[in-house]
This record gives sequence, structure tokens and C-alpha cells, in this order.
Amino acid sequence: MSDFPEPPPAAAPGADSTAEDAASPDQLKPKRRLGRLALMVSLPIALIVAGVIYWQSLQGKISTDNAYVKQDMVAVSAEVGGRIVEVLTKEGDTVEAGQLLFRIDPEPYELQIQQANAAIAGAQANLTTLENDTDLTGVDIAAAREDIAFAESRFERQRQLWERGFTTKADYDAAQHAVTQARESLRQAEARQREARARLSTGRAVPGVNPQIAAGEAQRASAQLNLRRTEVRAPAAGRVAEADRLQVGQQVLPNLPVLTLVEEQTTYVEANFKETDLDDMAVGQRAELRFDAFPGVVLKGHVASIGAGTGSEFSVLPAQNASGNWVKVTQRVPVRIAVDDTSPRPLIAGLSTEVTVFTDKGPAREAE
Repeated sequence: MSDFPEPPPAAAPGADSTAEDAASPDQLKPKRRLGRLALMVSLPIALIVAGVIYWQSLQGKISTDNAYVKQDMVAVSAEVGGRIVEVLTKEGDTVEAGQLLFRIDPEPYELQIQQANAAIAGAQANLTTLENDTDLTGVDIAAAREDIAFAESRFERQRQLWERGFTTKADYDAAQHAVTQARESLRQAEARQREARARLSTGRAVPGVNPQIAAGEAQRASAQLNLRRTEVRAPAAGRVAEADRLQVGQQVLPNLPVLTLVEEQTTYVEANFKETDLDDMAVGQRAELRFDAFPGVVLKGHVASIGAGTGSEFSVLPAQNASGNWVKVTQRVPVRIAVDDTSPRPLIAGLSTEVTVFTDKGPAREAE
């Protein structure tokens, strides 16, 4: 045996860590409890902080996704009926105000003009006949007066002979009857003259113009107006839509829409805000517009007007809340948002829009 003590056997690799792991469960329990406690405390705090930040981010602005792009639309119809003979535009075309869109067959209205001209010519010929009528010239009146003078002279001779007894009663009565007939003929001639003058007279509505001629001229003017209306022109600038019925040969009825013009220059957004959001909203406040169709497009705008009534009030069948099972529903009020920026993409009527109105700084446009 050696005088020196034997060294302890060498520990196998990993023996120290194994010994530490065997001793760690009791030592690590306090650390795990602290970690769990920190997690349980920090998570609610983080949620509270995030909620406060989110709540603060919502202050001073009101948002809604119940909003849509609107554009004024004009339904174009023909004011006269007929068959379409020429089409000068199609679906999607951009037209200017006054531009010819389509033409209706003008032949029926050209014939109406010819009929009116014939009626005017007939009235003019009738007027010439009346002006040359003998009843108007007074020839019959002069002849009647001469007959009266002759009859009175003859009657006077017969009266004198009757008083002397040199004539018969029959001759005396015949002479007296002739005077009466002559006077009656004068009255008839004067009546015919007044009637002829009445046929030539003009009314107060069209002084100086014969009524028959005036009626013919009015008929011609109406036919000329209808002829001009066979050319249907754009009442405003815009883009053509709903032009399915715009085909050559299509029969058009008066005042029945044939196509629609969308006025792109009148683009705005109609946002339906809850009635509880209107307390801080005012005309002129700035707004921000985002579109579902164009995720990268953000436009500036402002509140142009706030609706005079809720959407339900302007519906075809307004809600009736007089029943006993009435349930209160938050109403929405249409708010018009004017678009201030020029959009890099064409805005189409009906696009879904998200509108945010900033109420914290008041009406921005008034300050400008």
C-alpha cells in the first residue's frame, strides 16, 4: 500500500451537469413562479395599454365603411317616337354636352311640315276669296238702297192716285209691299257685309293675323320642333351607360329612357353615418377616403352636407314604429363627402368606400 491516499475516481463527462439537474427542480420552482406571475401581470397591462392607444387613436375622428361613390346620372330619352335610323355612340363612350347621340327617322315629321304648309296655303286662298267677296265690297247694299228709293217713289205715286181714286187697292198695296221688301233686302245686305268682315277679323290672341293662317303656322312650328327632336343630343357631358336598347331599327317611345349619361365631373361619396356620430360632425370638416377597389389610393375630401333626414325616412316604405313590439334601431344619416383630390384611378359609381371624418380640428375648409 502506498503512503499517499488514492485520488478520487474521475467523473464521467456530464456528471456535473447531471448532478446540477438532479438538484435544480427545487431550486428552479421560485424562478418559474416569478416568470408566470410576470406573464400574468404583463399581459393584462399590455392589453390595457393597447386598448388605451387604440381608443386615443379613435378620438377626433369618425369612420364608416357604409359609404359608396356617387355620380349624377341623366336618363336620356327621345321626346318624339319613331325608329332609330342612325347611332353615333356606344356603351362606355365619353361625350360632350350637345353631342349628337342618335337620330330618329325624320320622314313622318317632314310630312307633317308639308301638311302644315298646305293648311297655310288653303287659309291664304280663303282669305283672298273673302277679301274679294261682293258682300264685303258693299255692292249689294248700294243696289238695295237704289231699290228702296225706286220703291218709295212708286209707292208715293200710287198713294197720290189712291187718294184721287185713280188706282186700285191692289196696286196701292203692291207698291207699299215693294218698299218693305226693298228695305228688308238692305238689312240682309248689311248683315252679309258684317259677316264677311267678321270672317276677316283677327282675335286679340293673334292681332293682325287671320286665325286660320295662325293655326296653320302653329301646326308647322310644332312639326318643325318635332323634326328637330329627331336628333337626340347629350344634355350634359359624361360617359354612356345602359345603352343596350340603342340599336338601329329599334322603335323608340317618347320619354322612355334609351341610355344613361354618368357625369364623371360630379363625383362624390355618400357616407351613411350612425345618428350617434353626428354630434361632433359639421360641414367643412376634412375627410379621408379609401376604396376597396383601389387599396393604395387615399384621397382627401371634406363634408359637403349632412342629410336632412335618415335613410329610412326617404325609403319607399318608411318604418312605422307605432306597434307595441317596437325595437329601437340606430338610424343612419346620409352625409355627402366632396372629393378634393384628383384620383389616379377612375372612380366608378357604386364603389365601396371607407370614410374617415376628422372632427378634432373643426371645419378645416373654413379655416382655409
